[in-house]
Amino acid sequence: MKNSNTENIGLDMYQLCEKLFPICRSITGEGFRRSLNILKNDLELTNLQAFEVPTGTKCFDWEVPKEWNISDAYIIDPNGNRICDFKVSNLHVVGYSTPVDKEISLEDLQEHLYSLPEQPTAIPYITSYYKERWGFCISQIEREKLIAGTYKVYIDSELKDGSLTYGELIIPGETEQEIFISSYLCHPSMANNELSGPVVTLSLAKWLLSLESRKYTYRIIIIPETIGSITYLSRNYKTMKENVVAGFNVSCVGDDRAYSYLPSKEGNTLADTVATHVLKHSHPDFVSYSFLDRQSDERQYCSSGIDLPLCSIMRTKYGCYPEYHTSLDDLTLVTPTGLFGAYKVLKRSIECLEANETLCTTVLCEPQLGKRGLYPTISTKESSSIVKNMMNFLVYCDGNHTNLEIAEKINAPLWELEEVISNLKAADLLRVVV
Repeated sequence: MKNSNTENIGLDMYQLCEKLFPICRSITGEGFRRSLNILKNDLELTNLQAFEVPTGTKCFDWEVPKEWNISDAYIIDPNGNRICDFKVSNLHVVGYSTPVDKEISLEDLQEHLYSLPEQPTAIPYITSYYKERWGFCISQIEREKLIAGTYKVYIDSELKDGSLTYGELIIPGETEQEIFISSYLCHPSMANNELSGPVVTLSLAKWLLSLESRKYTYRIIIIPETIGSITYLSRNYKTMKENVVAGFNVSCVGDDRAYSYLPSKEGNTLADTVATHVLKHSHPDFVSYSFLDRQSDERQYCSSGIDLPLCSIMRTKYGCYPEYHTSLDDLTLVTPTGLFGAYKVLKRSIECLEANETLCTTVLCEPQLGKRGLYPTISTKESSSIVKNMMNFLVYCDGNHTNLEIAEKINAPLWELEEVISNLKAADLLRVVV
């Protein structure tokens, strides 16, 4: 990422999306590995490690599937025209399609075609990970143009014993307590549903690495959705249950339409508190969902027996925008401002977590702030309003409330209290409660 100043981060992330967009990715295979390697190199994340988990590895109730790779695919119609060309759009092929090279009738071909009558110009995204079949995806407009006759269908793909790949970056902090951030990189050419998440997540990782110090350790992973989170948890859940204090699943964070929040299972974790705190003060029109609306990896992270304190911060939620899981989720849907907006919200959430501590006053009764230069020395009607946040914050510093809890009580953004807290500490009026 060449640009480091704030105003260029959104453009950098967008250009990275452009670079990754043409690559055909799936839950396993070379497309995932290539995309992960581009993210690592372009963002200069030398400590981002790739792990390979062999086909057949048991992961709780699941097992790692065969690895799938594809080189080409197309259909030749009765007039010799090439349609459903993989090299034009990798969405034309059903994910994990088995190899095929034969001639069939239109009637037989129709059994292997997928389209969206309600979105006639869109190519749908269809997969068949756990049952072997082959198929093509086509716009409804093009499907209706098909004529009777013989069609040649060709898919040059491979299903083999291989491995599932995931990326992990551990950024150490002053404590072993962890903030967990997860995103996925397993869909083909879809910009918001796919690329926005890992691009924003690893841009945050780059920022975290630039900090002189961090209170928390950060566990950041890029995985294939569902099977990737299950695989990762099967290897790490005991440590994570012990150390993770808050986490975010990052998905669909690239458009300009909305901000969204999906809670943890009970909605009462530290991650839930910080997410809603940041969103209500920075984007009060955000859309709040129920955990019953979950569809992404929060299903695994908040499942029974795992129960990690994790929620999701998104732009427009997956499944709630018309382009979702179609070829219409392209680079016109994702924008530099949309990406940067999500980046800022997640960055601010992390900053709030880092600033969240329990403080206690060092003097009994209300301190004399005037002699410390913290209170106006002339009492007027405006005096109390000038120092309202400071006085309100101070009164709750009893060793029983965290900074975030106090910010919520006094309805003030925690980041706007930063100077207040710093001044009170400098005056030796606050101490950290261990």
